[in-house]
Amino acid sequence: MAAVSDSQRLSEALVGFSLENRFPDDVASLPPVSAVDLLPAIEALARTKADLEAEVHTVNQETREEVGSWVRNAKALQEDIIRSKTIANEIVRDSEDPGVSGERIKDAEERVEFVNRETQYSLQLLDVLRGIQYVNKLLEEVEVARNERRILDSLHLLERSWAALDKVAASKSCRVMKLLDLRAFELKSGIHDAFDHVWKALVKVDTEASTITIFDQLPDEQMTLDDAVVGLKAYKEVDERMEQLWHNIDAAVVSPRMESSTSLRSVKMGENVLELAGEADNSESSLLTDLEKIFTFIARKLPPDLLEPLCNFMMSDVISRLIDKWLNPSVPSSLVDMDKFQDMIRRASHFCGALEKSGYTGCDELRQWVDKAPKIWSGKCRETALDTVRTRLAGGIGASKQVEKVEKQMVSLAEGKELASKGAAATNETNDWGADWGDAWDEGDEDTNGDSKDVPKASNDKPIASKDEDDGADAWGWDEDEAPDKPAASTENAAKDDEDDSAAAWGWGDDDAEAPVEEAPQPSARQPSKTSQPATRELVLKETYSISSMPEPVLDLIYTILEDGAALTREGGQYSHVASTAPELFGLPTFALALFRAISPHYYSQDIGGRMFLYNDAMYLAERLSDFSTSWKQREDLTPRAKLMLRIDNDVKSLQGFANRSYAKEMNVQKTVLRDLIGGEQSIMEQGEPEASIEAGTARIRVMAAAWSPILARSVWSQAVGSLADALATKLITDVLEMPSIGQDEAYNIAKLIALATELDDLFLPSKLMGTPPAEDEIPATAQYAPNWLRLKYLSEFLQSNLNDVRFLWVESELSLYFSMDEVLDLIRASFEDNPRTRETIREIQSKPQPMAPA
Repeated sequence: MAAVSDSQRLSEALVGFSLENRFPDDVASLPPVSAVDLLPAIEALARTKADLEAEVHTVNQETREEVGSWVRNAKALQEDIIRSKTIANEIVRDSEDPGVSGERIKDAEERVEFVNRETQYSLQLLDVLRGIQYVNKLLEEVEVARNERRILDSLHLLERSWAALDKVAASKSCRVMKLLDLRAFELKSGIHDAFDHVWKALVKVDTEASTITIFDQLPDEQMTLDDAVVGLKAYKEVDERMEQLWHNIDAAVVSPRMESSTSLRSVKMGENVLELAGEADNSESSLLTDLEKIFTFIARKLPPDLLEPLCNFMMSDVISRLIDKWLNPSVPSSLVDMDKFQDMIRRASHFCGALEKSGYTGCDELRQWVDKAPKIWSGKCRETALDTVRTRLAGGIGASKQVEKVEKQMVSLAEGKELASKGAAATNETNDWGADWGDAWDEGDEDTNGDSKDVPKASNDKPIASKDEDDGADAWGWDEDEAPDKPAASTENAAKDDEDDSAAAWGWGDDDAEAPVEEAPQPSARQPSKTSQPATRELVLKETYSISSMPEPVLDLIYTILEDGAALTREGGQYSHVASTAPELFGLPTFALALFRAISPHYYSQDIGGRMFLYNDAMYLAERLSDFSTSWKQREDLTPRAKLMLRIDNDVKSLQGFANRSYAKEMNVQKTVLRDLIGGEQSIMEQGEPEASIEAGTARIRVMAAAWSPILARSVWSQAVGSLADALATKLITDVLEMPSIGQDEAYNIAKLIALATELDDLFLPSKLMGTPPAEDEIPATAQYAPNWLRLKYLSEFLQSNLNDVRFLWVESELSLYFSMDEVLDLIRASFEDNPRTRETIREIQSKPQPMAPA
């Protein structure tokens, strides 16, 4: 009970304080809150709160109208008080400071300005609304025109609507402007679809049927082709449409007419339709005629505003193809089809004029081709000439054939008898020069200059070369004390390496050669008496050799080119279009021969004996061109200008020099191989098997002799094989002379080696050289072509001799002609012991340094 009492007491205290703000008198008597149950107190407070709220609600309901009125009056009174205070304050400020009164005026002005702005805004808004209304009305008209397929009207109205829309003074980002702009673009797209339909109806290209149809206007359409220009410009599709139109035209008619691999169809042109129908020939004239029809039809049907951009795509394409695939391939490489070529030039020029007359531009390339046609023709001639040479060389040497060389030489009777004794120029039937020459000798010219056209000769009948070429070997065999491989001054360094064995000139002495005698007139001032015998006479020499299949086509090519050049120099205007290219044609042989010299070594070297074929071919070309040059200048059917324009003399000299270099290169190669086979720089005497080296060397010489035999003329073959034999002899002689001492056994072995080497004499038997049956006791002519051959044989004889024999060889025989006194003395000191007899022999030799000299 005490606990409940305490809770009630606490509740009453809390409620009393909350309602009446009073405390109980006996607060101290109240128990601590923590020791009392608070739940009854909290419930008492809640009940009191609820009672108060109910009471307030009841009062509020009863006094609601009065309170609301009071509140309103209070607010109005408060506003009046505030306004009165404000007015009072302003009156006080105005009374205290008269200057402040201007702010009222300013405020009034601002209010007026605000009202004006509002008025202007309202007017602008009215204008915008009217503009929007106008644009919307135009767009409705555009839609109506589009639906009625009045394309041009709809485009004009659409253009006006865009202009009006641009004039509307409203932001483009506002919703109404976006909607109008979107509607305009949708109408533009719709108009484009309608325009595209009408355009394709006016201009139709059927690639499968190869037809082009162009109408000015269709019956059921209001748009004309001229109106279409406006539409294309409005949509900025002029270039795009013209490019596509050209591609369609090209696929439908142009390409089938120009590039068909089967039968060509001709062009048929109507009022509104152009098509491929029927067959056309494959001539350039027919093509130009059909192209002119196509271009004329397009120019007649299309408006000028469309033709110009079409030219930008069409002309360059057509003209390039016309030139590359028709005109250039039809350019002839000679005068054979020159009439057709000149007609083609005239037709192409007329074609350009027709296009320009129709309004086309872009014919400059074809105009240039017409203007440069002569140079194009000469370029085609040059290209064909060089390609012919390349093709022939690429085909290889081909089948060889024998040709005959004829030389004319003025020789004395003594020289003729010497030639007869050597078999150089005598016939197969007789060597009786007295009988052959007897009655033929007349009071002829004493001039001793020869008439060789292949290699220039010196006064001693030795072939000479130009300043940068090697001297050729003497094919006659005269002056045997001079080496056939003796170099010119400019090739002194090459001579030191023994690599300057230049090509022998066309020598004489062929086994099949005949020597018909021709009289040579002698000037009256130098005529001897009838009883005297003339000193010289003209000797005609012949020999055969082999050439490849190359020279004849090259010569035919050069002859054709020069004949064409001569034809261009004739008056009469037959070849007026290309007459100015005559100098270029006369220069073509130089280019062709230069190309031959440049690339032929590569192709000829692929065959055994190829360089010798190259030597023969080059000399054959030089000979034939020289003869051609001579006969050219004597022809009566040529104009003086044509005679003066022939410039092949330098080419002849270049070919001769080139032939000599080819010969020299081959000889250098073979001598290098030969030197390697016989030991190179090592002495033969120091090798383990010297006999095998000599046999390898002689075998190599025989192999090359057999390879060259069917190729070279007999005189050149003799020079070439003799040069190899001479190289072998020189190696043997040099190695022996460098030996410090030579024992008896060594001398015997060296003599055996020399005997092996001199077995090559069987290659130079007169019967083999002449092609006659073998004769008894034939004397080999090796020494005639190998200057050191007799020197080698005398060395062998020396090595097998005693001192008495050596003395005899020097004093009585011809040893002094082949060895110098110092060389013989060195050999004596190396071969014999130093004793009184040896010294006596040496003194006797020294007393006669030139025993064979005339007393």
